[in-house]
Amino acid sequence: MKTLNVDIKDVLSTVSREQISNLDASAAEALDKVLTGTGEGNDFLGWVNLPTETTEAHLDDIISCAEELRASCDTVVAIGIGGSYLGAKAVIEALSDSFAAYRPGVEGEPKVLFAGQNIGEDYLYELQDYLKDKRFGIIVISKSGTTTEPAIAFRLLKEQLERQLGLDEARKRIVAITDEKRGALRTLATEEGYKTFVIADNVGGRFSVLTPVGLLPIAVAGFDIRALIDGAAEMEKATNNADEANPSLLYAATRNALYQAGKKIEILVNYNPKLHYFAEWWKQLYGESEGKTHKGIFPAAVDNSTDLHSMGQWIQDGERTIFETVISVAEQKYEKLIPTDEANLDGLNYIAGKHIDEVNKMAELGTRLAHIDGGVPNILITLPAIQEKYLGQLIYFFEKACGISGYMLGVNPFNQPGVEDYKRNMFALLAKPGYEKETEAIKARL
Repeated sequence: MKTLNVDIKDVLSTVSREQISNLDASAAEALDKVLTGTGEGNDFLGWVNLPTETTEAHLDDIISCAEELRASCDTVVAIGIGGSYLGAKAVIEALSDSFAAYRPGVEGEPKVLFAGQNIGEDYLYELQDYLKDKRFGIIVISKSGTTTEPAIAFRLLKEQLERQLGLDEARKRIVAITDEKRGALRTLATEEGYKTFVIADNVGGRFSVLTPVGLLPIAVAGFDIRALIDGAAEMEKATNNADEANPSLLYAATRNALYQAGKKIEILVNYNPKLHYFAEWWKQLYGESEGKTHKGIFPAAVDNSTDLHSMGQWIQDGERTIFETVISVAEQKYEKLIPTDEANLDGLNYIAGKHIDEVNKMAELGTRLAHIDGGVPNILITLPAIQEKYLGQLIYFFEKACGISGYMLGVNPFNQPGVEDYKRNMFALLAKPGYEKETEAIKARL
């Protein structure tokens, strides 16, 4: 069975195998907390067994809903923020034609767009302008229905859809993914008769990509969610034992050893532009899970070889507080050879006849060697290909490692108390009812 592989040999000039092995007991204890629900945040562990517990009937329901949207819409807007959009965006971007946005629409293959992930006035104006002559549908994702960014977007797009189609038809084009029983969106969905899917109480947003939150938009985009879940299920089983064959355990222990050795910044590196948004998902997963009580590795990302011409100098010669985790994709979907040019003015005939990916792999290897020589430890994750099954493996691998790593660090990996601070200030500045004292206090600071 093909599966992702984790190689840590290129960190050993910074931390020894003994230093990593010294964390085995801590890593095993952290894994046990994840598996048995005995650690902090154990009310948010619904994602742990999710792949193997996902039923065919559940997937059938999601796929059926996706097919209805694909048949009735040329555009579907997924409304959500944080984990309610990043997972779906990451998978769709990874699997899509790089130039799909510029190609003519195809009947039954709607474009999936995103809203509610920002409060950009121009963005929302331009989105609504784009949709004014489109057959569009909405997937609105929110446990509460009151999160500011998606709530604004949904208010605007719901009104537009009802105006363009009428109330009855609009109801058929709106799907709500929300709490099972409570919240503003649940109330509205029940009153209006929207098709709904449930966000389980025990699954946090950043761990929700393998629930309807991610699966429905991915299915609407035309990708195989069964294969995605199958890959995640394989990785779930591969990461349940506290032994050296557990890739999530190895990754978590290695990054904690590097952190203890003074490596405070982790840079996720890819050499395939399709993985850009996967890195954005990863940044949220680790940043929101570990950045607490003044602890945590800072998650950053680069797209190489592009960013070698911008961030490469800093990574090579800057402050030595960094390490890299490189995602290398073994096989490409297509083949493209470099042609011979008789004039050879660009001097590239020495690589004529080679695959583009061979040149890319040499850029990858050369860069890794240069950075290692420059004092930047490297963890290498090899992904067999960018396909649904392997993306499912990669998603679950990082999720399990995140829970283990957070517990090893001594934080609750499943809450996000700091996120609430900006909300309180924003509500106070906007004079939201119920925040009168906060409004008065914050105005006194200005």
